[in-house]
Amino acid sequence: MVGAGLAGSLLATLLCRRGWQVTVYERRGDPRIKGYESGRSINLALAERGRHALRRAGVEDAVMAQAVMMRGRMVHVPGEEPLLQRYGRDDSESIWSVHRADLNLTLLELAEQAGAQVHFYRRLHTVDFGAGYARFIDDRDDQPYDIHFDVPLIGADGAGSALRAAMNRWSPLGERVEFLDHSYKELEIPPTAAGGFAIEPNALHIWPRGHYMCIALPNHVKTFTVTLFLPNEGEPSFASVHSGADAQALFEREFPDALPLIPKLREDWENHPPGLLGTLYLDRWRLGGRALLLGDAAHAMVPFHGQGMNCAFEDCVALADLLEANDDVNAAFAAFENARKPNALAIQKMALENYVEMRDRVDDPDFLLQRELERQLQHRHPGRFVPHYTMVTFMRIPYAVALRRSEVQRGILVEATRGHATLDDIDWNAVDAQVRARLEPLQDTA
Repeated sequence: MVGAGLAGSLLATLLCRRGWQVTVYERRGDPRIKGYESGRSINLALAERGRHALRRAGVEDAVMAQAVMMRGRMVHVPGEEPLLQRYGRDDSESIWSVHRADLNLTLLELAEQAGAQVHFYRRLHTVDFGAGYARFIDDRDDQPYDIHFDVPLIGADGAGSALRAAMNRWSPLGERVEFLDHSYKELEIPPTAAGGFAIEPNALHIWPRGHYMCIALPNHVKTFTVTLFLPNEGEPSFASVHSGADAQALFEREFPDALPLIPKLREDWENHPPGLLGTLYLDRWRLGGRALLLGDAAHAMVPFHGQGMNCAFEDCVALADLLEANDDVNAAFAAFENARKPNALAIQKMALENYVEMRDRVDDPDFLLQRELERQLQHRHPGRFVPHYTMVTFMRIPYAVALRRSEVQRGILVEATRGHATLDDIDWNAVDAQVRARLEPLQDTA
């Protein structure tokens, strides 16, 4: 395997516990010794799909010990009190904030305990898939390390995957990347002087401002990881906000209630480079039974539905199950690609849509009315009308099915609330009839 990040470490654990011998090559040094690379790491939202994968690997308890519950979005609108918009019906339908570095350290330790052999400072340089030869480079001294392999290579080395590049050179994968016209910058809210959380800990905080926004996710050490999303061009944008002083002025103007919470705003702004946001599409994820990509290496997505890690973890379980069920690795890889690719495309689309919702719509009266109707219809039609966020986040319905059902349900919500300011004027008989007529044919797909 190439890559000892989140997906690589989890997959190594799953395979080792099923009797496979797993060797992992990682370009970075051991983060338990040299520390974790920081400054470009959006916090992660652990949902049911990810928790299921952790349970399958027997590591959920170790991860959840460092997680912080987020009941919903805490929306900060200028001149108003922050408003909590719950994700689900109660605390059982919550997501969990986990810090990428802490999670990676935990999963890496568990992978080695399960029997995985991990080699650090091994950057994949070249691969000859025909001869079964690969060269790795230690970037500390440019020393090469060559291996010969007669087993499959699995790439879990992220959006900039070196294995994907090697596969693409050997046989084009149909790669294309669509970058968002926005980037992000990571900041931090430290604990209070008394050592507690500075703001409500059990929420994902959002400061929506139309074409840009700021978010903050809690960490178990009482900090918040803050991420500012800005356009690349225009005003304000990363083209106009250059220095820490510029960032200070932006926050004074647009996020005045957040500014006092970020004492190192100027320093973090100047030390943390902007991160790119893009979606990776591939026509093929594999080279027969010789090499396979998963997680971000196969289908990187923008982070606005909090599903990148959850989707990658779901990949890991699916692949481990298929490898166990098939003696033929080529057949297992083909089944994996056929099963997972439509779902990856679906969540990539939903992630892009959710950015617009988060920055533009969470404080919009029409959106809030539709959310209210959505909850009413969930109560009136249990099991038939399932909110979009519930299907994606609290269930393991295939993403492609969740997208198809969500598009139908969104149409019902928009039609029912058009021209109305409250639910008092809703024609409930007509809406109930629409739910039955349009969702009943999809009932079996859940």
